[in-house]
Amino acid sequence: MWDESFGQLLRKHLSLLEPEDEITADLSLRDFGLDSMGMVALLSSLEEKYGVRFVDDALHIDNFATPTTLWNTLEAMR
Repeated sequence: MWDESFGQLLRKHLSLLEPEDEITADLSLRDFGLDSMGMVALLSSLEEKYGVRFVDDALHIDNFATPTTLWNTLEAMR
C-alpha cells in the first residue's frame, strides 16, 4: 500500500473525488477527473515529493489507471 503523502497528492489532483470518498486500490483515476493535463501536474508533484524522475517508458497511460498501478510505477523509479 502507498504512504499518506501519495494519497494526499492523488486527492489534490482528482477534481471529481469528494472529500468523503475513499481512495481505493482499484479506483479509476480517469473517472475521478485525472485527464492528460492533470497527469502532467500529478507527475510533476510526484517527482518533486519523492525525488524521482519518471523515465519515458513509465509515462504510459496504463501506469496512471489506478492508485495501485501509479504507486507501483513510482516505486520502480525509486
